[in-house]
Amino acid sequence: MNGLRAAIAVELLKSRRSRIPWALAAGFSMAPLFGGLFMLILKDPDRARQLGLLGQKAQLTAGTADWPTYLNMVAQAIAIGGAILFAFLTAWLFGREFTDRTIRGLLATPTARASIVAAKLVVLVLWSAGITAWVLALALAVGAAVDIPGGSGPDTATWLVGAAAAALLTVALQTATAFWASAGRGYIPPLGWAVVTVALSQILAVLGWGPVFPWSVPALVAGAGGEQAGDVGVVGLAMVAIATAVGLVATIAWWRTADQSG
Repeated sequence: MNGLRAAIAVELLKSRRSRIPWALAAGFSMAPLFGGLFMLILKDPDRARQLGLLGQKAQLTAGTADWPTYLNMVAQAIAIGGAILFAFLTAWLFGREFTDRTIRGLLATPTARASIVAAKLVVLVLWSAGITAWVLALALAVGAAVDIPGGSGPDTATWLVGAAAAALLTVALQTATAFWASAGRGYIPPLGWAVVTVALSQILAVLGWGPVFPWSVPALVAGAGGEQAGDVGVVGLAMVAIATAVGLVATIAWWRTADQSG
């Protein structure tokens, strides 16, 4: 247990001193900010043209300036954008040991390999939770500042729960990203994995297979899938749990045999 606490402390120190998590938080903040800008344009297109926010010949044929539309936009950004940004954070946490050439020193420490993996995952969860909380609070603040009509307390609370759950499921699925960052010894394999799973999640959701494909489930839970949002059920959550467990076991197994993997 002392080894795990020490490993977590080291990972937290490294992450606080790095610009990567802060840059990801700033990038994630663009979702509610651009959503608020779009709501401003929808509320008064003529004024937006005068301010140069909208081209003079541009025609808005879809979208309504109301809270459901705005919250749905942010939910999609959290589910889809989070899959990429959290994967980037995971790739950095696990892949930096190879790019910084610190892997041999890390493996030589007396800390158990499983504790090293657990420490990195704990830091991933802490940073992801903090970034998600910040983005959700910013979304509500931006919506209030823009004075978007049509909001209600119960609907907003439901959205908050769905968006937070989607973020939680997205983070849980990063165990597979952690494996590819470890086995792939860097950033490219895990980021490639993230892009492939995001693309597949969109395709399979359209085909109706989203509830049984783990990487489609977070978006459906967030409500980004429209009528499919309520179809996730126990099966979808079970698929996420299985994928998370497989990724975790594979990652720990790789780290335990990292000395023999070259």
